[in-house]
Amino acid sequence: MLYPIKFSPILKERIWGGTRLKNDLGKKYPQGVEKCGESWELSGVEGNVSVVSNGYLSGNTLEELIEVYMGDLVGEKVYNDFGHEFPLLIKLIDTSDFLSLQVHPDDEMAKRLHHAYGKSEFWYVLDGEPDSTIITGFTEELTKEQFQDIVKSGDIAKFLKHELAHCDNFYYIPSGQVHALGKGIMLVEIQQTSDITYRIYDWDRVDDKGVGRELHLDLAADAINFEAKPFPSQNLPIELNQIQSLGSYPYFSTNRLVIDKVVERDFFKIDSFRIYICIEGEVDLNYFNGEDVTMIKGELVLIPASIS
Repeated sequence: MLYPIKFSPILKERIWGGTRLKNDLGKKYPQGVEKCGESWELSGVEGNVSVVSNGYLSGNTLEELIEVYMGDLVGEKVYNDFGHEFPLLIKLIDTSDFLSLQVHPDDEMAKRLHHAYGKSEFWYVLDGEPDSTIITGFTEELTKEQFQDIVKSGDIAKFLKHELAHCDNFYYIPSGQVHALGKGIMLVEIQQTSDITYRIYDWDRVDDKGVGRELHLDLAADAINFEAKPFPSQNLPIELNQIQSLGSYPYFSTNRLVIDKVVERDFFKIDSFRIYICIEGEVDLNYFNGEDVTMIKGELVLIPASIS
């Protein structure tokens, strides 16, 4: 019988990473690593597949679970559409500096060039400094040719729209949208299973050997949706013990649940897995004929489709 499943996080060192994943969320950094930018909480990305950390399935990979349990784990429709590939990648992110200005390909471009999925994503801000910002697009409409000229001139930073990143803000960033996270932000990222990023500008920084990271200007120019407007910052007042929709998007739906008492949910009509991420405090999950599963701040649990 399947049960709510936890996984061991996969920590990623990043040039722009920080220490809050360790200090605030209790993540264990790899030996010798001082700054991590990402904690992959649930991943089916090749070479970075999550491993179960609780119950009798401990030690099994997510890929192995799908091979054995198929639709019982992910839902019949999801299994028919994606087979043994898990469709989402869930991360916790901490920034001590700006990420590169970047864009991700859509499904068609990613399949054609990389035999992979595109990358649309969702951010939910957990914490930010008073002056933390997110780049949400260009300040004015540009053509592909104008963009290429501006990049060559070195003036791209003058054309970027910044929005303050407040706690509990959330954003949907479709593929083809230029974006970047600023410094001092911790957030949850929900995205398609893809690790394809085209860097446009990396703030002229170099590593400890004086080497800058690779840019992908031609690919980025082909991937950008130049008709897209800057993506909006969204926020909803918190309603205790209510399921608040944060949006239904092409690849996933997101909800927020802030509780101070027992709340019951049923999923009889939902043919899909569900994912819970605890972003504050502690919570016990109880399911029919099963033992409680406790989640603490920063933990993720996968609810199999067969648990309704």
